[in-house]
Amino acid sequence: MRRAAKIDGNQTEIVNTLRTLGCSVAVTSTIGKGFPDLVVGIAGRTLLVEVKMKKGTYTPDQLAFVSTWKGNYYTVRTREDCVALVNTIIQTKG
Repeated sequence: MRRAAKIDGNQTEIVNTLRTLGCSVAVTSTIGKGFPDLVVGIAGRTLLVEVKMKKGTYTPDQLAFVSTWKGNYYTVRTREDCVALVNTIIQTKG
């Protein structure tokens, strides 16, 4: 039997921040097996986003997932990370 996925303590704050910044956010943290916590849509782009606490580390499953993923994958730890990510995506839209 699979254990319940651990949700980072800052995930709600991160989701709310991204939504305030105009993103669509689907919470996918319960999928497990290394799949990122969020699927985020902004400026016509879809991003896979891993939420980590400030000193959080990656699980072996997460490291395996990201090592083979060929799409957009980002990690955010703070509100400031969210703002920087959204600004970068908007500036590179095209």
